[in-house]
Amino acid sequence: MTDHDDPHNNPTFTSDELMEVNAARALAGATTCFVGIGLPSTAANLARATVNPDLVLIYESGTIGSKPTRLPLSIGDGELAETADAVVSVPEMFNYWLQGGRIDVGFLGAAQVDRYANVNTTAVDRGPGRPEGRLPGAGGAPEIAANCGRVLLVLRHSRRNFVERLDFVTTLGHGSGPADRARLGLPGAGPAAVITDLGVLRPDPATAELVLTALHPGATVERVRDATGWDVTVSDALGTTAPPTPQELAALRALKAAGKDD
Repeated sequence: MTDHDDPHNNPTFTSDELMEVNAARALAGATTCFVGIGLPSTAANLARATVNPDLVLIYESGTIGSKPTRLPLSIGDGELAETADAVVSVPEMFNYWLQGGRIDVGFLGAAQVDRYANVNTTAVDRGPGRPEGRLPGAGGAPEIAANCGRVLLVLRHSRRNFVERLDFVTTLGHGSGPADRARLGLPGAGPAAVITDLGVLRPDPATAELVLTALHPGATVERVRDATGWDVTVSDALGTTAPPTPQELAALRALKAAGKDD
């Protein structure tokens, strides 16, 4: 499935737009968000344009309160600093703001996620006789997942991404169960939701294993199961997310269009 070929039987929006809008909605009520580049940045900037205009966006390069008019290309994009309320050093960002527990939500992407929302962004096994595939790496994700009040993940749903066993553990989610974060002394609550182009998964309070709690319009439980590398549990109270509103779609498309002519 690509960005454009299967909008869950609705020609007015794509499956990616379903994912991005619902990721933005997950930031309603948040105060500060440590933003990863890519899908998390799209969602966070859309949240500022829709459900949470007062959301303070924080990027790893040291920018606090960035208000970009287009989607940034990287954490070093100049517009992040130009539109920020403050720019601090990277050591201050991590030592004072992040490790000091001053950031509400961390928003991350992933190449692989397992049933406990542990994340791989380092390397993937490409099969016998082939060298491992190298990915962008950890960046600040391990510290973000350890210290933010809670963590949101956003990625497309496929067996390639949702795996029984990670090829490399880059970032700890819930380890191997609900006691692992406390045992390791991690102050944040860890992943609270994984938002995909098919639905939303949340950790079970008792086991910390991801449970399918909501489907996007047009998606089915069978599609989620087919796209997940383990026998995913489905909530007894499975819901359906609301479709994107015209206002949300307009804001999202304007963000993506901005900067294309730069």
